[in-house]
Amino acid sequence: MTTTEIDTPHGPARVSLHRSEEGVAALLLGHGAGGGVEAPDLVAVARAAHAADVHVALVEQPYRVAGRRAPAPAKQLDAAWLAVVDHLAAHTFDELPLVFGGRSSGARVACRTATTGQADAVLCLAFPEHPPGKPERSRQAELDAVTVPTLVIQGERDPFGRPAAAPHHEIVTVAGDHSLKTDLPAVSRAASEWLTRVLRPLVA
Repeated sequence: MTTTEIDTPHGPARVSLHRSEEGVAALLLGHGAGGGVEAPDLVAVARAAHAADVHVALVEQPYRVAGRRAPAPAKQLDAAWLAVVDHLAAHTFDELPLVFGGRSSGARVACRTATTGQADAVLCLAFPEHPPGKPERSRQAELDAVTVPTLVIQGERDPFGRPAAAPHHEIVTVAGDHSLKTDLPAVSRAASEWLTRVLRPLVA
């Protein structure tokens, strides 16, 4: 693993890079609003991707690097993420298929930036379909706007709701809540199987 900081319009982001042996593709993973890249589900998916011969970049947003607990506004999160994507695509993952991903807030960032960042696929962990107890404030549109293959792994008891499936994305429900910690093997298995299937035509 190597760790580096990448300049963004809103301060440096920190990237922990886990290179696989061949590296048929690259998976970029962002964290949730109040947590970091050490979240158990992110770690589990990173290990599953690495085992599937996919490079993994765990991305810490500038507000976390600066020691702030409150998340930055969505536009700043998106701009910082895209700056990291541009840097890695140019200097580290030259011409490899890119999968955007993340948990909770990081999943929203991945969805919102997928088109601009030219993602080949999107992997969402615990997509927060709505704030707890406020189903009228749906974020389904962010997910529906993604036009590349997308997987959402969601806890069956997630208080942030459960997004609806659509032609471009599929939903896998696992035991547990928003943390996805209850059945990490199921999370890993779902991510691994989907990555293998989605990347096969891209790396053939």
